[in-house]
Amino acid sequence: MRNILLTILLAVFAVTGAATIGQDDVFRIAALMPSATNDLAFSQSMYDALVAIQEELGEEAFEFTVQDSTYIVDDAAVALRDWAASGEFQLVIAHGSQYGPIVEELAAEFPDVSFAWGTRQDTFGMDNVYSYAAASDEGGYFNGVLAAHLTETGVVGLVGPIEVGDGKLYADGFANGVASVDEEIDVNIVFIGSFSDVPLATEAAETHIANGADVLTGTAQMVVGPIAVAVANDVLWFGSDASQDELSEDIGVAFQIYKWDVLLLDMIANIKDGVLGGEYYKLTLENNGLVMEFDKDFEVSDELMTAAQETLTGIILGDIIPIPEMMEEEMADEEMEDDGED
Repeated sequence: MRNILLTILLAVFAVTGAATIGQDDVFRIAALMPSATNDLAFSQSMYDALVAIQEELGEEAFEFTVQDSTYIVDDAAVALRDWAASGEFQLVIAHGSQYGPIVEELAAEFPDVSFAWGTRQDTFGMDNVYSYAAASDEGGYFNGVLAAHLTETGVVGLVGPIEVGDGKLYADGFANGVASVDEEIDVNIVFIGSFSDVPLATEAAETHIANGADVLTGTAQMVVGPIAVAVANDVLWFGSDASQDELSEDIGVAFQIYKWDVLLLDMIANIKDGVLGGEYYKLTLENNGLVMEFDKDFEVSDELMTAAQETLTGIILGDIIPIPEMMEEEMADEEMEDDGED
């Protein structure tokens, strides 16, 4: 039994300076989340980050308030407005891309309050808005490589939420990781059109297994359904967003874990220095915002560990590009920006 943390620490963010808001020098964050803080996925990853920051800075220096399970946008708008108007919080986080229009509206109305939202790149050109995302294709590629080494049927299945953002990045990275080992392996991908529909996700997982899959993976809070299916059918599971070790029993293999505290600590430092927003952050394996972790109950062979280490190192050093076409698009965008400056 080995629980191996595959991570390279390349940067440590130090929080310095005195708070510019609030007379008691306590930095306060209010965070809104679409699902439960124990969803083993998207919302839990942010909650865990806030807990980690409080453990690092101490309760006397950092406090946070969370409202979870607020998927309805109108309900979210009420909470976000109340927090912004209260003057009690230096940073208000809207953890979900569906909240973007609300953040844009409130940031204009409350220019002295910092807002953060994700997972998107857009700061709306506002000096008090931070945006953030995760390079989930990196962990997807890593998991795909390992899945290709472990499948015996040559069929793997992925249950995705909506074909946008982190979910699509992860799926594309996973498929490319599998193909890098063996292009003959079938990667069956189903997007169910929902982040939270557990019965539909369960049905998709069962269909994957009926079609011969002996490895499953997926993202978003609805993965509790597919994980249960994997456990019931003794099928290997690869996860993302947060550790699903406690739910996956002895069929879990590896998890991509979002460490939002890496970027939040930098935001806190910036806000203390008077920089209220205007910056986009992305979690990557290189900046230690993404961490790959093996399930504590999974026995890692020497061959699999070698593949894992080579893949991790290759992605961090840039020798492996999980989604090559994305790199081409980014380079094209940069060239267009250069032409504009000329």
